[in-house]
Formats: sequence, structure tokens, C-alpha cells
Amino acid sequence: MNTIKRLFDFPYYQLDHYNLEKSLISKRNGEWCAISTQEYIDQANAISRGLLRLGVKPNDKIALISMTNRTEWNICDIGILQLGAQDVPIYPTISEDEYEYILNHSESVYCFVSCREVLEKVNKIKHNVPTLKGVYSFDTIESCSNWNEVLTLGADASNQDEVEKLKAAVNEHDLATIIYTSGTTGRPKGVMLSHKNIASNAIYSADRLPIDLGRSKALSFLPVCHIYERMLLYMYQYCGVEIYFAESLDTISDNLKEIHPQVMTAVPRLLEKVYDKIYAKGAELSGIKKKLFYWAISVGLDYEPYGQNGWWYELKLKIARKLIFSKWQEALGGSLKAIASGSAALQPRLARVFNAAGIPVFEGYGLTETSPVISVNDMRNHGFKIGTVGKTIAETEVKIADDGEILIKGPQVMMGYYKDPVQTADVLIDGYFHTGDIGEIDSEGFLKITDRKKEMFKTSGGKYVAPQLLENALKQSRFIEQIMVIGDGEKMPAAFIQPNWEFVAEWNKLKNKGLPSNPAELVNNSVLIDRIQKDVDYYNERFGKWEKIKKFELTPDVWSIESGHLTPTMKMKRKVIKEKYMDLYKKIYES
Repeated sequence: MNTIKRLFDFPYYQLDHYNLEKSLISKRNGEWCAISTQEYIDQANAISRGLLRLGVKPNDKIALISMTNRTEWNICDIGILQLGAQDVPIYPTISEDEYEYILNHSESVYCFVSCREVLEKVNKIKHNVPTLKGVYSFDTIESCSNWNEVLTLGADASNQDEVEKLKAAVNEHDLATIIYTSGTTGRPKGVMLSHKNIASNAIYSADRLPIDLGRSKALSFLPVCHIYERMLLYMYQYCGVEIYFAESLDTISDNLKEIHPQVMTAVPRLLEKVYDKIYAKGAELSGIKKKLFYWAISVGLDYEPYGQNGWWYELKLKIARKLIFSKWQEALGGSLKAIASGSAALQPRLARVFNAAGIPVFEGYGLTETSPVISVNDMRNHGFKIGTVGKTIAETEVKIADDGEILIKGPQVMMGYYKDPVQTADVLIDGYFHTGDIGEIDSEGFLKITDRKKEMFKTSGGKYVAPQLLENALKQSRFIEQIMVIGDGEKMPAAFIQPNWEFVAEWNKLKNKGLPSNPAELVNNSVLIDRIQKDVDYYNERFGKWEKIKKFELTPDVWSIESGHLTPTMKMKRKVIKEKYMDLYKKIYES
């Protein structure tokens, strides 16, 4: 097979071109267990046959809810799509109420779950979902049907002809999946993506992947229910990459050392945490080792690609890599050729220091509605520029509207929002998707995101403030874990700050400040407030008078997905955060 038109064509393409012994690899009972490309296809066909015998028809919807990325998810995905049915991946940690909404809105007929935790949520609401005929679990759970039952049901290959007929009837423009985006406000919207939307994105994104085809490994851990990681899994299959699924977020560093992958994905929050851990370890050193560590970081923070800083800088960089940065590389498995960063803005200092360290971090840009990639950096052919999201991928047109909004046209633009023609018409206008992001294209063709259109606000003085620019600058302070800039319609910008409590505890101990350990007391502690004020003043210097953060309040609780501050992709739910801290808001603006 040389052409890929539909998502289920990817494993067959891999069979023809690479035929891997290890295609998908998950860890079970401490052992890495692999299936070959052929086994992947055989099991996907068994799922297709089993689902047929359960009465699944073209255009039926089947939900997939998994706590971790795993082999079974991919087998079910291909098995479902081959029938002309669609899968509905659901983020596992959202509320039961949201499970119920998505299962009903999509009219899902079956549901595959990973484990007991997800099953318990589904069991609580399944009586409110009249279309749901059955639930199957990947883990062995006494009270639940197991996914192996579907495989067994499909073991008899006598209805494979019917599967082949249904496969042949699927067109590249047909709906493949509905992905519900956890909006920062209101009910989730079901983004309808076709086979062509995602397949074209995987193939065109592969052009930016600097790895050896058929001889590389990837570590997958970002949630596969999001289009970013899912599209990359198809891309890895297309490139003959062995896909290892991390056990959990907590085991990533161990898994990296076990597998030595060439490629992985990340979100900026994760890279920030990796950097903070490395920095904290460096701070524990003493004498010449400590001086060398800080010197290497200062070299890294000046990094520009392609030798732009001249020979003297390149010499220093070579020394820094040999003495310090080589240890960073080892900690991440020692073989990484690309870390693709997406989902939110990457701070330029992180791009500089990681790339200086020989750990290639490339920022890209996209949305669920664009399957997702629009543009991405690539070190080859001068395609990398810090502070930008790279150049657009093939067949993608970017237009900047009069108000600065980024508009997109290309094969990756969604079919629309499921059962929602009104919202679809709001964002798809004259063939262009309106992203809601503000940006610009520089003279070399690099795209730069400057803010979210919806998040920009005006102060009462009529001045525009772009909160993301301020937030990204201030998050460079090691005292600040999260920050949200406020001030829409008010006389000045201000901020809610969630301190990095771990770092505050270290600083307190190191400097003998004698502060209390309870965050509820610390948020009103003048010593800590004064220290954070120092950093706020420092970063404020970069901004115009009307943009500067004039006041801030500290919040005691850690902002998280579980407590509702953040969406599953770690974006701030601004409306929710503002409501949670309305007392602090009033304190800032009424005093």
C-alpha cells in the first residue's frame, strides 16, 4: 500500500513498508510487552468482526475512555473505524456529569474503559444514557465484561468479507471521530474530524520529524484522547516508529531511561517542571561544580541556532555540553532527536536552554479544530526560530485578519461542531477557520502567536492588555507556579498568583526565613509577598505603563484539573478561577 486515505490504512502501510516486530509496546507487571504490526492488524480485524456480531453498524459511535495510553486503545480505534463507525475518545478525569453529557450527545452505543476508576464513573451515570448497550474494560475487573470477549467473539473469521466491504465503503472525507474539547467556558463542543483531516495532518507533519524511518522509538504519554498525541501515533505508524506507552506521568523519567527514545511530545508545563528539577539539583551543588552549573545555564540562556552567536559562543557551548548538559541528555534517555511541544506557549528561555543542552525542543501550533498541526519548527533547512511556532506545514494557508486574528485554510480544518451548525458558522467563514488567536507572520515566513483574541481585555482607560504575554514573563520566576492576569474593565491590570509551594519551602529552609509551612498562612505573610513583589517588579520592567501588574494576591490551593482551575490540557479556566477568588478580586479592586 502506497497511499493512505483513511486512518485504518496506517497499520497496513506500516506492514508493507516496515513490518515491525515491535509496533505497539505497553508495560504489564513490570515487563514491556510488544505486538508486531501483523498482530496489531489481526487483533483490529478481530475487534471489527466482534463488533459486527454485537450489531455495530456504520456511523454508530463508540466511546473510548482510558487513564493511560495503551496498546488496546489503538487496536480498538482501528477496529471501530474499519466498520465506518466513529470513536469518541473521552478525557478520563472529567466529571461524571460531563461523561453523561458526552455519551448522550454522541449517542454512543458501546464504551471501552481502561480500569476500575473509569468504570465506576461510567456505572454511576450509564442508566441515564439510553443508547448505551454495553461497557467493556481493558483491565480485568470482576463486575465488568472484558474487551477480550469482543476479541473472542471476532475470533471466527467467517464474517471478514463483511468487514472488507465496510472498509471499502469508507471515504477519506467521511467522519472518523468526534473529539469533545473541554472549553474554558460552557459545555464541551464535539469537533468532527474526517479521515482526511487527521491522515493528511499526520503525513505532512512527518516531514518535520528529524528521525531515522523504521529505526526509531517514541515514548507516548500525553493523553491520546486529545488529537495532538493521537495524530502523532498515526504519524509514528507511518514512519515505522516503535511506540512505547509510558506507564504514567510519574514514571516518565524511568521509562525514558529504559527505552532511550528518539522522539516524544510534551506540553510547556512538563518542560518547566523538568527544568525546575534540574535547576534545584544544580542549586544543591557546591564550590566549582555549582559555579560551572550556573555558568552553563547562562550560556544556554543566550542560545541562538545556526551559530548566530559566533565562534566564541560556540566554543563555550561545546564546553558547557561536555561538562554539564551531557548529564541532562542522559537523564532524558540520551537519544532524543525531537521533543515536540504544543498546547500552550513555550517560554523562549526554555526553548533556548534545552536546545543549547542538545535536547531539541521544537514548538508547534494547532487546535483540535485543525487536527491539530498548523505549523511547527524544524532545525533542518533553517526552519527553526525561537519565539515562533515555526512555518506552516504543506497545503496550509495562514491569513492574518485586520484585527490580527489567525485564519486557517487547509485539509486539516474540521468538518464542523457535532449537532451545532450555529457555532460552526461562527468559526468557519468563507472556507477559513477563525482560530481565536492573535498572531503575525514575519518576513521569513515564521508564525508568531501573540495572544488569545478572547482573552485580551481593555482597562477602563481604554488600553488593551494581552494577559498571556505578562503571564509567560512572570512564570519565569521560580516562586510562581501559576498566574492569571485580571483587570477587564478595571483601572489597572492585577493578578492572582499560585506560588510554587515546593520551591517556597526550599527557599525558606535555605535562607532560614522561619516562615510557617501552611499555605493558608503563607499567602498573607509579608516576607513572602515582598519577595514575590521583587520578581513582579523585575518582569514588569519589560511592559508599558498601562500593562504593568499593579497589585497581586496569592492563592493557597494548588490549581489543578481535579479542582476545576485547569482544563485537561492544562489551560486556565479563567472564568472559574475568577469566580473562585472573587473575594480576592474585590480586595484588589475595592480597596
